[in-house]
Amino acid sequence: MATEKLTKSIVDAIAPSDRDLFIWDSQIPGFGVRVRAGGSKTFVAQYRAGGGRSGTSRRFTLGRYGAITVDEARDAAKKVLGSVANGSDPAGDRHAKRREMTVGQLIDLYAKEGADHLKERNRRWMMSRLQHHVVPLLGRKKISEVRVSDVEQFMRDVKAGKTAKDERGDKPRARIIVKGGAGAATKGVRDLSAVFTFAVRQELVAANPCAPVKKPADGKRNRFLSLDEVKRLGKALDAMEADGMPPKAVAIMRLWALTGCRRDEIAGLKWSEIDFERACLRLENTKTGRSVRPLSGAALALIQAQPRVDDAVYVFPSEDGTT
Repeated sequence: MATEKLTKSIVDAIAPSDRDLFIWDSQIPGFGVRVRAGGSKTFVAQYRAGGGRSGTSRRFTLGRYGAITVDEARDAAKKVLGSVANGSDPAGDRHAKRREMTVGQLIDLYAKEGADHLKERNRRWMMSRLQHHVVPLLGRKKISEVRVSDVEQFMRDVKAGKTAKDERGDKPRARIIVKGGAGAATKGVRDLSAVFTFAVRQELVAANPCAPVKKPADGKRNRFLSLDEVKRLGKALDAMEADGMPPKAVAIMRLWALTGCRRDEIAGLKWSEIDFERACLRLENTKTGRSVRPLSGAALALIQAQPRVDDAVYVFPSEDGTT
């Protein structure tokens, strides 16, 4: 839909919907911002290659909001649309060039344009795995030349530890430790598959070479603590608290055990996510989306025992109160 001239305040105010939205600038036809369901905002320039109504509709990505400003995107849109007026096809040229990119370049492109649906922490982990496992083994290969056999060999190599390393990092005392093994191989193939799925959507390759690859089982665990183990865990936490461990850290660990929630779901728990009346957690943003988790009497009592100030957001805030 069209709006007035796009400004920072207008872009900031656009709320995500359950599907992608396009908000168009009223002063520069074809210049707009795309708002994905996840909330990310990307500036685009849309035009028809060849001119006229019969031309092929193209959409040129200018950059992600935050990485570039509204004014920078506006200047970029003017250049793109100006070149179109002179007979160029920037999106078509970019697309043709991208078809010849390497796997390493595709990963860089995915980081900029394809991974905005991921949570920041998951995005960092995924990109780290891609850089440490995929790039050393397949990074120089043209994306059009990657075959199923290449992916299977990649999986065998990571499993055998060919990408494992333990070396000094850029910062003092920092180390870069990369482990191989079956788990790393499975995650590596899944990460690479996500990148190639993005490439298929962008019409850079015809098929995902990772799709036919048979991956090892997840090795998911379904073992639960016995009553004796639960008692031992409780005693261990009591001892840790007696030895001076911060009560907040001990409370977080107790709540992990009492709820079965993931680490960050409890460490980042908000007071607004606790339904005291119905004795449950209504988590806003988990790995699988919104989620409701029941609370036992012990878990509820533990939460109620936590100190709380009037404007507190988090149940277990950091020392500076930001998280």
